[in-house]
Amino acid sequence: MSSSRQGANQLRPIKIKRKYTKTAPGSVLIQTGRTTVLCTASIDLRPPAWLAGSGKGWITAEYSMLPGSTQPRKRRERGGKIDGRSNEIQRLIGRSLRAVANLEALGERCITLDCDVLEADGGTRTASINGAFIALVDALQSIRRDLPDPRVFPLKQSVAAISVGIVNGRAHLDLDYELDSAADVDMNIVMTGNGRFIEIQGAGEEATFSDEQLASLLKLGKKGIAEISTIQKKALGAKWPF
Repeated sequence: MSSSRQGANQLRPIKIKRKYTKTAPGSVLIQTGRTTVLCTASIDLRPPAWLAGSGKGWITAEYSMLPGSTQPRKRRERGGKIDGRSNEIQRLIGRSLRAVANLEALGERCITLDCDVLEADGGTRTASINGAFIALVDALQSIRRDLPDPRVFPLKQSVAAISVGIVNGRAHLDLDYELDSAADVDMNIVMTGNGRFIEIQGAGEEATFSDEQLASLLKLGKKGIAEISTIQKKALGAKWPF
Protein backbone atom coordinates (compact mmCIF):
# COMPACT_ATOMS: atom_id res chain seq x y z
CA MET A 1 0.00 0.00 0.00
CA SER A 2 1.50 3.30 -1.12
CA SER A 3 -0.37 5.60 1.24
CA SER A 4 1.59 8.68 2.26
CA ARG A 5 0.71 8.29 5.91
CA GLN A 6 3.58 8.46 8.40
CA GLY A 7 2.46 5.61 10.65
CA ALA A 8 -0.63 3.65 11.62
CA ASN A 9 -1.02 5.58 14.89
CA GLN A 10 -0.14 9.04 13.57
CA LEU A 11 -2.22 11.94 12.31
CA ARG A 12 -1.68 13.33 8.87
CA PRO A 13 -0.08 16.80 8.93
CA ILE A 14 -2.65 19.43 9.94
CA LYS A 15 -2.47 23.07 8.83
CA ILE A 16 -4.93 25.70 10.04
CA LYS A 17 -5.27 29.24 8.74
CA ARG A 18 -7.73 31.41 10.66
CA LYS A 19 -9.42 34.51 9.25
CA TYR A 20 -9.06 33.11 5.74
CA THR A 21 -11.86 35.35 4.48
CA LYS A 22 -12.76 38.85 5.67
CA THR A 23 -16.51 38.69 5.18
CA ALA A 24 -17.36 36.06 7.81
CA PRO A 25 -16.75 36.66 11.53
CA GLY A 26 -15.22 33.19 11.70
CA SER A 27 -13.36 31.55 8.83
CA VAL A 28 -10.80 28.75 8.77
CA LEU A 29 -8.95 26.93 6.02
CA ILE A 30 -8.04 23.51 7.42
CA GLN A 31 -5.80 20.99 5.68
CA THR A 32 -5.47 17.42 6.89
CA GLY A 33 -2.98 15.81 4.56
CA ARG A 34 -4.44 16.62 1.14
CA THR A 35 -7.99 17.04 2.41
CA THR A 36 -8.77 20.76 2.41
CA VAL A 37 -11.93 22.38 3.78
CA LEU A 38 -12.99 26.02 4.06
CA CYS A 39 -15.14 26.54 7.17
CA THR A 40 -16.98 29.82 7.72
CA ALA A 41 -19.28 30.92 10.52
CA SER A 42 -22.02 33.45 9.73
CA ILE A 43 -24.29 35.13 12.27
CA ASP A 44 -27.97 35.87 11.74
CA LEU A 45 -29.48 38.12 14.41
CA ARG A 46 -32.76 36.22 14.12
CA PRO A 47 -33.16 32.66 15.42
CA PRO A 48 -35.14 30.06 13.46
CA ALA A 49 -38.87 30.88 13.50
CA TRP A 50 -39.64 28.01 15.86
CA LEU A 51 -37.26 29.52 18.48
CA ALA A 52 -38.54 33.10 18.26
CA GLY A 53 -39.31 34.44 21.72
CA SER A 54 -37.67 31.51 23.50
CA GLY A 55 -34.51 33.35 24.50
CA LYS A 56 -32.45 30.60 22.85
CA GLY A 57 -30.28 30.62 19.78
CA TRP A 58 -29.31 27.91 17.31
CA ILE A 59 -26.21 26.50 15.63
CA THR A 60 -26.53 24.73 12.30
CA ALA A 61 -24.26 23.61 9.47
CA GLU A 62 -24.15 23.15 5.72
CA TYR A 63 -21.65 20.89 3.95
CA SER A 64 -20.71 20.66 0.31
CA MET A 65 -18.01 19.10 -1.83
CA LEU A 66 -17.05 21.51 -4.60
CA PRO A 67 -16.96 20.13 -8.16
CA GLY A 68 -13.16 20.11 -8.36
CA SER A 69 -12.66 18.45 -4.99
CA THR A 70 -12.75 14.97 -6.47
CA GLN A 71 -11.74 13.14 -9.62
CA PRO A 72 -13.88 12.74 -11.66
CA ARG A 73 -15.66 16.08 -11.20
CA LYS A 74 -18.50 16.07 -8.70
CA ARG A 75 -21.69 17.61 -10.05
CA ARG A 76 -22.66 20.82 -8.29
CA GLU A 77 -25.66 20.61 -5.96
CA ARG A 78 -28.27 23.13 -7.09
CA GLY A 79 -31.73 24.36 -6.21
CA GLY A 80 -31.42 23.48 -2.54
CA LYS A 81 -31.22 19.79 -3.38
CA ILE A 82 -28.36 17.95 -1.71
CA ASP A 83 -27.45 14.28 -1.80
CA GLY A 84 -28.00 11.97 1.15
CA ARG A 85 -24.33 11.88 2.12
CA SER A 86 -24.01 15.68 2.28
CA ASN A 87 -27.21 15.92 4.33
CA GLU A 88 -25.99 13.30 6.79
CA ILE A 89 -22.61 15.01 7.20
CA GLN A 90 -24.01 18.51 7.73
CA ARG A 91 -26.39 17.16 10.35
CA LEU A 92 -23.42 15.50 12.08
CA ILE A 93 -21.49 18.78 12.12
CA GLY A 94 -24.44 20.67 13.58
CA ARG A 95 -25.14 18.02 16.23
CA SER A 96 -21.48 17.89 17.23
CA LEU A 97 -21.26 21.61 17.91
CA ARG A 98 -24.65 21.91 19.58
CA ALA A 99 -23.62 19.12 21.96
CA VAL A 100 -21.25 21.54 23.70
CA ALA A 101 -23.31 24.72 23.22
CA ASN A 102 -25.18 26.78 25.76
CA LEU A 103 -27.95 28.01 23.48
CA GLU A 104 -29.44 30.26 26.14
CA ALA A 105 -26.09 32.02 26.50
CA LEU A 106 -26.06 32.52 22.72
CA GLY A 107 -29.26 34.56 22.82
CA GLU A 108 -31.77 34.76 20.00
CA ARG A 109 -29.47 34.45 17.00
CA CYS A 110 -28.50 31.70 14.58
CA ILE A 111 -24.96 30.76 13.60
CA THR A 112 -24.51 28.84 10.36
CA LEU A 113 -21.31 26.93 9.74
CA ASP A 114 -20.57 26.39 6.05
CA CYS A 115 -18.05 23.64 5.33
CA ASP A 116 -16.95 23.55 1.69
CA VAL A 117 -14.54 20.82 0.65
CA LEU A 118 -11.92 22.14 -1.77
CA GLU A 119 -10.01 18.86 -2.05
CA ALA A 120 -11.09 15.45 -0.77
CA ASP A 121 -8.67 12.74 0.28
CA GLY A 122 -10.60 11.07 3.09
CA GLY A 123 -11.80 12.49 6.40
CA THR A 124 -13.76 15.43 5.02
CA ARG A 125 -16.43 15.22 7.74
CA THR A 126 -13.91 15.07 10.57
CA ALA A 127 -11.82 17.91 9.11
CA SER A 128 -15.05 19.92 8.75
CA ILE A 129 -15.88 19.48 12.43
CA ASN A 130 -12.34 20.37 13.51
CA GLY A 131 -12.27 23.53 11.39
CA ALA A 132 -15.87 24.52 12.12
CA PHE A 133 -15.20 24.52 15.85
CA ILE A 134 -12.41 27.07 15.42
CA ALA A 135 -14.52 29.22 13.10
CA LEU A 136 -17.38 29.09 15.62
CA VAL A 137 -15.13 30.22 18.49
CA ASP A 138 -13.86 33.18 16.46
CA ALA A 139 -17.43 34.15 15.52
CA LEU A 140 -18.61 33.95 19.12
CA GLN A 141 -15.63 35.95 20.37
CA SER A 142 -16.52 38.68 17.88
CA ILE A 143 -19.97 39.17 19.48
CA ARG A 144 -19.08 38.40 23.08
CA ARG A 145 -19.99 41.90 24.31
CA ASP A 146 -23.43 41.54 22.75
CA LEU A 147 -24.31 38.23 24.40
CA PRO A 148 -27.01 38.12 27.10
CA ASP A 149 -24.24 37.73 29.69
CA PRO A 150 -20.74 38.41 28.30
CA ARG A 151 -19.27 36.48 31.22
CA VAL A 152 -20.89 33.23 30.00
CA PHE A 153 -19.33 31.88 26.82
CA PRO A 154 -21.87 29.94 24.70
CA LEU A 155 -19.61 26.88 24.41
CA LYS A 156 -18.92 24.60 27.36
CA GLN A 157 -16.11 22.55 25.82
CA SER A 158 -14.11 22.09 22.65
CA VAL A 159 -15.01 19.54 19.94
CA ALA A 160 -12.76 17.45 17.72
CA ALA A 161 -13.26 14.48 15.40
CA ILE A 162 -11.14 11.77 13.80
CA SER A 163 -11.49 8.68 11.64
CA VAL A 164 -10.08 5.28 12.56
CA GLY A 165 -10.26 1.91 10.86
CA ILE A 166 -9.06 -1.66 10.56
CA VAL A 167 -6.88 -2.17 7.48
CA ASN A 168 -5.31 -5.58 6.87
CA GLY A 169 -6.07 -6.52 10.47
CA ARG A 170 -4.39 -3.45 11.94
CA ALA A 171 -5.90 -0.37 13.56
CA HIS A 172 -5.14 2.87 11.70
CA LEU A 173 -5.66 6.50 12.68
CA ASP A 174 -6.87 9.30 10.40
CA LEU A 175 -7.70 7.43 7.20
CA ASP A 176 -6.94 9.00 3.85
CA TYR A 177 -8.91 7.86 0.81
CA GLU A 178 -6.54 5.00 0.00
CA LEU A 179 -6.72 3.57 3.51
CA ASP A 180 -10.46 4.19 3.81
CA SER A 181 -11.19 2.35 0.56
CA ALA A 182 -9.15 -0.64 1.78
CA ALA A 183 -10.56 -0.69 5.33
CA ASP A 184 -12.50 -3.69 6.60
CA VAL A 185 -13.92 -1.50 9.38
CA ASP A 186 -14.12 2.28 9.44
CA MET A 187 -15.30 4.57 12.19
CA ASN A 188 -15.71 8.29 12.84
CA ILE A 189 -15.40 9.50 16.41
CA VAL A 190 -16.44 12.91 17.77
CA MET A 191 -15.41 13.90 21.29
CA THR A 192 -15.08 16.87 23.58
CA GLY A 193 -11.68 18.19 24.50
CA ASN A 194 -12.07 16.81 28.01
CA GLY A 195 -12.59 13.28 26.74
CA ARG A 196 -16.35 12.71 26.53
CA PHE A 197 -17.92 11.07 23.50
CA ILE A 198 -20.39 12.98 21.33
CA GLU A 199 -20.87 10.53 18.49
CA ILE A 200 -19.44 7.24 17.20
CA GLN A 201 -20.18 6.07 13.66
CA GLY A 202 -18.70 2.68 12.79
CA ALA A 203 -19.38 -0.26 10.51
CA GLY A 204 -17.75 -3.27 8.92
CA GLU A 205 -17.46 -3.44 5.14
CA GLU A 206 -18.12 -7.11 4.33
CA ALA A 207 -16.46 -7.74 7.69
CA THR A 208 -17.08 -7.92 11.41
CA PHE A 209 -14.98 -6.72 14.33
CA SER A 210 -14.34 -7.94 17.86
CA ASP A 211 -14.58 -6.32 21.28
CA GLU A 212 -10.79 -6.09 21.29
CA GLN A 213 -10.69 -4.36 17.91
CA LEU A 214 -13.40 -1.93 18.95
CA ALA A 215 -11.44 -1.10 22.11
CA SER A 216 -8.28 -0.54 20.06
CA LEU A 217 -10.10 1.79 17.66
CA LEU A 218 -11.59 3.84 20.48
CA LYS A 219 -8.21 4.09 22.22
CA LEU A 220 -6.52 5.20 19.01
CA GLY A 221 -9.32 7.68 18.30
CA LYS A 222 -9.05 9.21 21.77
CA LYS A 223 -5.31 9.64 21.23
CA GLY A 224 -5.87 11.39 17.92
CA ILE A 225 -8.58 13.67 19.28
CA ALA A 226 -6.37 14.72 22.20
CA GLU A 227 -3.69 15.72 19.70
CA ILE A 228 -6.19 17.62 17.52
CA SER A 229 -7.54 19.46 20.58
CA THR A 230 -4.00 20.62 21.33
CA ILE A 231 -3.63 21.83 17.74
CA GLN A 232 -6.96 23.69 17.95
CA LYS A 233 -5.89 25.36 21.19
CA LYS A 234 -2.60 26.46 19.65
CA ALA A 235 -4.38 27.80 16.54
CA LEU A 236 -6.80 29.90 18.61
CA GLY A 237 -4.13 31.17 20.98
CA ALA A 238 -5.51 33.93 23.21
CA LYS A 239 -9.02 33.31 21.80
CA TRP A 240 -9.17 29.83 23.38
CA PRO A 241 -12.16 30.19 25.75
CA PHE A 242 -11.69 27.29 28.19
